[in-house]
This record gives sequence, structure tokens and C-alpha cells, in this order.
Amino acid sequence: MKARLLHLLAGAAVIAAPWLSPNAAVAQTNVLRVVPIADLKIIDPIWTSTSITLNHANMVYDTLFALNAKLEPKPQMVEDYKVSADGLTYTFTLRPGLKWHDGSPVTAADCVASVKRWMSKDSRGVLVAGFTASVTADNATTFTWKLKEPFGQLPASLAKIASYSAYMMPERIASTPATTQIDDPTGSGAYMFDKAQWVPGVKAVYKKFTGYVPRSEPSDMAAGARLAKVDTVEWIVLPDPAVATAALARGEVDFIDQPKADLLPVMRRNPDLVVKVNDPLGSMYIIRPNHLHPPFNNPKAREALVALTDQTEFMQAVGGDPELYRTCDSFMFCGTPSYSTAGRVKANTKPDLDKAKRLFEEAGYKGEPIIMLNPADTVYSPAAQLMAQNLKKIGLNVTLDTMDPGTHSQRRESKAVPGQGGWSLIASYWEGTLINPIDYPVINGACEKAWVGWPCNPEVERLRLAWAKEADPAKQKAILDQLHTQIADNVMMVPLGQRATVVAFRKNVTGVISSPVLLLWNITKS
Repeated sequence: MKARLLHLLAGAAVIAAPWLSPNAAVAQTNVLRVVPIADLKIIDPIWTSTSITLNHANMVYDTLFALNAKLEPKPQMVEDYKVSADGLTYTFTLRPGLKWHDGSPVTAADCVASVKRWMSKDSRGVLVAGFTASVTADNATTFTWKLKEPFGQLPASLAKIASYSAYMMPERIASTPATTQIDDPTGSGAYMFDKAQWVPGVKAVYKKFTGYVPRSEPSDMAAGARLAKVDTVEWIVLPDPAVATAALARGEVDFIDQPKADLLPVMRRNPDLVVKVNDPLGSMYIIRPNHLHPPFNNPKAREALVALTDQTEFMQAVGGDPELYRTCDSFMFCGTPSYSTAGRVKANTKPDLDKAKRLFEEAGYKGEPIIMLNPADTVYSPAAQLMAQNLKKIGLNVTLDTMDPGTHSQRRESKAVPGQGGWSLIASYWEGTLINPIDYPVINGACEKAWVGWPCNPEVERLRLAWAKEADPAKQKAILDQLHTQIADNVMMVPLGQRATVVAFRKNVTGVISSPVLLLWNITKS
């Protein structure tokens, strides 16, 4: 059926898209059809950090705090909170009228269970857990968070907008260990996930939650009022970018998240379409080695990846348009306070094949299989392909293992040996809100608790904690430089550059929120 759908879309004279219901002519302004960046296969935003699951979570879940356009944390589900004079006790009171999608009230016990699940998995959450003495529900609407020592960034931590965010779930769901995927999508956000209509590989459907009570403040990125202005949001899976572009031009879909760069000129020439840079800071693209198994458990092999990297080459592969990307000589985002050149990142150095080959020899490489996971039709797939190509140039035993994005999201969680179900390298990207050392999962050196790739570096963890505790900006900067040097020496990842986030939509779609992640509330379709 899906093959037929794509065939019909590719035809020159499509009258109506196959996913439209028989009464498609009725109230189409109440249905927003979105082509997502990937196929949704995992609905647990704490189990995986994949972007498509993050976007799903922002549809159905709410958070205690939320970031505004200035990246300031503002109360979201929280109505009011108080901090004790010694900074060790936070008392949070929930907004009245909060409900889960099943109609039951949101309680403080739900929130306590949710933050505990988040603290067991997220990079910042693990750090927060180290400061935490206890989190307990006082009554149905109030809970108390006691700290071992002052930590003024608690509200900002709970407002995190990128993976993994502290999404609130009912206690019966949030009690599930973070190592086990949840399959119940009950949240309290402006939209509900219609699981009955979910067809992986075809579509996902979200319905307006009529029981949702938005905040009274104006919408401000993720903060303020979240208004469901269309009754239904449908994610239509169209993996062929040209097919998706044609469907947008014909009005069969309304919105494309992160369209392919080589199709942007075609879209810009169409007077019915809008191409919008949704986040100028954009995302940082990376190559992540698996630190558990040969050859990349040896830092010399990881250093060889740096020798094979020309950021301009990689950014042209993933971004195309020079106006949308920039090279970056830092392990953390250029254009932010976390920028540092202490880590000797060389952004525009041509690949040194001889050096890379020598480093692999010094690492004791014996021809072990190197498995590069490649999520097909994603914005970072070209980076995976290019790195595999560069490794093959120096005669390594490389397999580019291509799969759909959903399978990739599950596969990269495996700690198995490469060639026996595991992997050696992945490409990825991270949103521009992750602009400090405690938010950015890629520089977490907490071993088994680190993000996939699982680097183990106690000194990195010591420096991240020291940065979080330090209030003096000058001393923070010195710590940041030390941290970058440690990351470089350990080669925790290879930065490839930054690319602006772009969306495309029809002109009858208004209210699109500028954000580093996809936020689909407040949108109107005329």
C-alpha cells in the first residue's frame, strides 16, 4: 500500500493524496499535515534521544518549566515555587486544572516519579541527582525538592527543551525503569497521540486535547500559552524528499520539517511556499565513536577520525547551502558562551590519510570490522556515508550498515560487539539549546550512564560538576577551557560543524514558532 502511495504521489496528475479520508474536503483547515524528519517508531522520550521521538514528546507531554526565546526558564506546569533562604529546599505548586489525557488529574506524585525517571537517564538529570537529597510529594498539588548543597540551575534543568527533557507522565507510567521502553503515550500536553491510528512507516496522528488548560501568558517559544489551534495534526511519512516537496507544492501536505538542502531553491521559487530558518544557531553535527570496543576503545583510533575530517566537506554533504552552515573550531557551539578553542579543533584542515592510517596502526588495529550505522534519508546520513568513505580510503574493514531511522534509534543503544549486533561509529546532531557542559550529552564521561558511545572519563565529570558549581564567569571560562582540552585528549566525539534548522510550509500556515526543536502548537491553517 505504501509503495502505491509513493507511486501516486510521484505521478504528474495527482487529484487527491491517498492518505486523505473520504470526507477530506470537509474542514481541512482543522487538519495540519506534516512531513516529519523520520518515521516514528519509539514513543518513549527517556529511552531514546532521537529527534523524531523528541518531536513526538513535545506534542503530547508538558514540562514543569519551559524555555522562552531568550532561553530563560519559565514556570510551565508549575504555578508557583519557593526557595528556602539557604538554597537547599524548593517547594513547587502545580497549576490548577492540569489533567492527563485519560481525564485524571495531574498530581505531585506523578511529577515526582517523572523527575526520578528523568534523573536516571539524562546527562543533566544525572548531575541534578548528585545534588539531590530527596524529592517527595507533600499533597496532591505540591512537592518538595531537597538538595545536599545549593544548585541554582534546578529550574533551568527542568526546562531543558532538547533530549532528554524532563517530561511529566502519570506515576503508573513514570515508574517504569528508564532502561525499559514505555508503550503508553498518555501525557498532559495540548495534543493527544492517537495510538490506534499510528501506522509506522505511514503516519502518526495527534488530536487536540480539549481538557488542556493553557497558561495565560503569551506564547514565547516553549514557554507561555500552548494553544492547539488545529483539531488534528497528522505526520505523513514520505521518505523520498522529492516526493515530499511535490506533495507540499500541490497542497497535499502543509509542512516539511528540515527539508533537504538541494530542494530548497525549488521551494523558494514557489510563491505558495515559505522556507524559514527556524533556528539560526542550528544543530551541531558530530561523529560519535563507540568507546567500548576495538578499535575505538583506543584514543589513537579516535584521533584518526579527526585526521579524516574536513568540516567544510562534511557540511557541504549535509547542508549544501553555504548560507545555512558554518564550520566551528570548538567542541561546543560556536556563537555561545561555551565556545572554546582550547580543544584544538581544526575546522578546515584537509583530510590527512597518511596520519590517519599511522594512528590506526599505533592503535593496534588488526582488521576488526568497523560498523558505521547509517540512518537512511536523514539529514545526517550524508555524514555517515562520508566518514565510511574516508575510512575505506585508508584500507579499513568498513561496513556502512544502512537502515531506517527507527531501527537506527534502537540499534545505537546496543553495547554488543561490532559485527555481532553492535556498532563502531554513528553520525548525529544536537540542538542549539545544549549550549553548556551540563546539558550537552555528548561530553558526558559517566561511563555506563553516558550517552551512546559510553566514554568513561572521571576528569571530564569532575570538570562538568565544577563548572556547574562555579558562579564566577571568569572561573567558569577557565574550567570550560580545561574541559575542552580533556575532551580533545580523549576524543569523545568529532565535531563536523553547525547547520541552521530549516522548515518549509505553505503560505496559508501561520504562527510557526521559531525554535531549535519542532513545536507545532499555536499554528493556524487558513
